[in-house]
Amino acid sequence: MTFLKNNRYPIYIVSKNRWEQRGTIRQLDWMGCDYFIVIEKSQWKEYSSTCDIKRLLVLPQAYLDDYDTFDDLGFTKGKGPGPARNFAWDHSISNGDKRHWVMDDNFEGFYRLNRNRILFAKTPRIFTAMEDFADRYTNAAIVGPNYAGFVKSTDSVPPYILNTRIYSCLLIENDIVYRWRGRYNEDTDLSLRILKDGLCTIQFNAFLAGKVTTQRVAGGNTEEFYSKEGTMPKSKMLEDMHPDVAKVVWKFGRWHHQVDYKRFRKNTLIRHDDYIPKKGINEYGLRLVDRKGLK
Repeated sequence: MTFLKNNRYPIYIVSKNRWEQRGTIRQLDWMGCDYFIVIEKSQWKEYSSTCDIKRLLVLPQAYLDDYDTFDDLGFTKGKGPGPARNFAWDHSISNGDKRHWVMDDNFEGFYRLNRNRILFAKTPRIFTAMEDFADRYTNAAIVGPNYAGFVKSTDSVPPYILNTRIYSCLLIENDIVYRWRGRYNEDTDLSLRILKDGLCTIQFNAFLAGKVTTQRVAGGNTEEFYSKEGTMPKSKMLEDMHPDVAKVVWKFGRWHHQVDYKRFRKNTLIRHDDYIPKKGINEYGLRLVDRKGLK
């Protein structure tokens, strides 16, 4: 298949201990996307044996040393993906980008939801569509697709939801003042800090990401934290970070955090003055094809 255009903003996959599974890497290759993979220096040998070395970026030690884990445990535990995500942010800025994508390494598919059908997307154009939508506004600080597991084809859902958390696959405005922090729940913390300052997030239902369920795939945070200590520490940390809107609850057989996003409904998107809506529907070159003919 010929791609009309690749993703405009760079994609960074933060990966650890998953040089064999390579879920997101395999999926973006299948879609024809450009991307970088951020890894730790100690795992160069493993990743260089399974990945294109031109895509590999080694995380400088300073990002691990200086990272704010929001606790006093230092290096007694893994610091999570935050240091690598901060490095990706700075790397994108150094290249003059307006925004950047940062993704977890355990996605098993990206989709378009159309007429209540969840369809595999084999093109970077779904990322371009989200990029264009975000660029219409002056205050769309973070946008990204919802999890496919949270959207049922039998439900009536809007094309996007404003002012909620964006998980695991985020398009971030580079010039906002925040950076990643916390050993756990970095996505929710970053979303909340942005929302509390009156900025907006956009969670797309029109485009979806198929995330492997937490603790189902070895490596990453599963190996670093959850297989050893469960989910209580990560839920409690978010409550400590944002006690005004977050609390720890027991659901579905494990501890979760629960966040009240109602107070952010007043955050309103602001269009750029020079934005001119175009007539008609832009399908971004997307068309239905028979998946049987695809590898």
